[in-house]
Amino acid sequence: MKKTVTAVFDIGKTNKKFFLFDAEFQEVYREYVQFDEITDEDGHPTEDLSALRDWLKTVFDRMLKTEKYDIKAINFSSYGASLVHLDENRDVIFPLYNYTKSIPQEIIDSFYEKYGPEEDFHQKTGSSSSGMLNAGMQLYWLKNTKPEVFKKIRYSLHLPQYLSFVFTGIPLSEYTSIGCHTSLWDFEKRDYHDWVYAENLDQILPPIVSTETSINMNYNGKRIKIGVGIHDSSAALLPYVRSLKNQFILISTGTWSIALNPFVERTLSKKDVADDCINYMRINGKPVKSARLFLGNEYSIQVKKLTKHYGVDKDYHKTVKFDPEIHYEIVKEFEKLFKWESIDDPEMPEETHLRYTSFEDAYHHLMMELVLLQVESIKSAKGNMTIEKLFVDGGFSDNDIYIHLLSHHFRTMELRTTDSSLGSALGAAICISDTQLNSKFLKKNYSMKKHIPFIAK
Repeated sequence: MKKTVTAVFDIGKTNKKFFLFDAEFQEVYREYVQFDEITDEDGHPTEDLSALRDWLKTVFDRMLKTEKYDIKAINFSSYGASLVHLDENRDVIFPLYNYTKSIPQEIIDSFYEKYGPEEDFHQKTGSSSSGMLNAGMQLYWLKNTKPEVFKKIRYSLHLPQYLSFVFTGIPLSEYTSIGCHTSLWDFEKRDYHDWVYAENLDQILPPIVSTETSINMNYNGKRIKIGVGIHDSSAALLPYVRSLKNQFILISTGTWSIALNPFVERTLSKKDVADDCINYMRINGKPVKSARLFLGNEYSIQVKKLTKHYGVDKDYHKTVKFDPEIHYEIVKEFEKLFKWESIDDPEMPEETHLRYTSFEDAYHHLMMELVLLQVESIKSAKGNMTIEKLFVDGGFSDNDIYIHLLSHHFRTMELRTTDSSLGSALGAAICISDTQLNSKFLKKNYSMKKHIPFIAK
């Protein structure tokens, strides 16, 4: 007898993943693939959208024919800040521009001259000025630098909704993709910002539907419930929001470390803006106050340098456990030694100074400095709210030193980590289900681990 399952495509910048979940949200199947990047017209690396689309269809069509599983529903999660543009014939025009691509400063300046001041705009939209990381700025850039091709756009789809479109042919928008630091949404009005209407961009942004919307349709002769897609950070947050009653902050770690506070009821304050907080969006349209830190990226850069300097194996850092004696010695005469390459820190030295003879000592010092940045990021997301629980998922959840130091700094709060690698995929599956979650869900599915602060000398 076939097992009834929900399918999810979870599209990251590097790994493209396909999952099947059973009725209890247990993973029963997965497969991963990676694609070589191509380049846009300026030679900047970008997603091979054609290869991705072909893979989506091939995998799903193959799994529909299997004798083992009966797919009743499918949904999609992916990274944000990425738009797919369709013409009248529903054909893709323009590359899927990479959010690491730079926008000329004169374009950004002209935008804020029209629609600023920048601080007020940041408050209303929950979006700091981040170039291509703001999907709205991508549209403004296209309109002003490639007007002839821009005129051919009929729909601009956020990437999760494009993935859904591949299967439904229906162009739609939804809240989590609109609200992830796009500069498009006015959180006070709960509508697109005035600038979107002034530039007539509302004409190419498809109708907005609930993130929980699904389309029941015949696909290759089979009745399938097809979701509209969800932004990956909002998807990763969903299981926590659905299963916990008490307020919490989720630190989602990876290339970016994002502290997510889903319990704010207002727009960002001037202090929030000064702290570079931004907003994501819950599936119900409510803001998620967030603080981003390029932690994983900086960690990779610095660990490579330490590995080379001390002549250790490239994976040696994964074996280093927290040593309270090393911590004690560093704390006695602590000073910042590391110059960051991808994080702006006014207190960092002009050059990195390695005063230690061992990799272990230097690595502990590195982690102490990185965690200090993380602590400030969490405090920004928390604000003045009373929050008793911290959750950490993603890559740093199994970094022993990171967790020890974090629990030390937030010793009055309960810190738990998860070893779930499913995060956004599981959230996408839950999003289109009718299942009610309870407090036992996280314990059952995420292998929660509670951490006790160490006793410092």
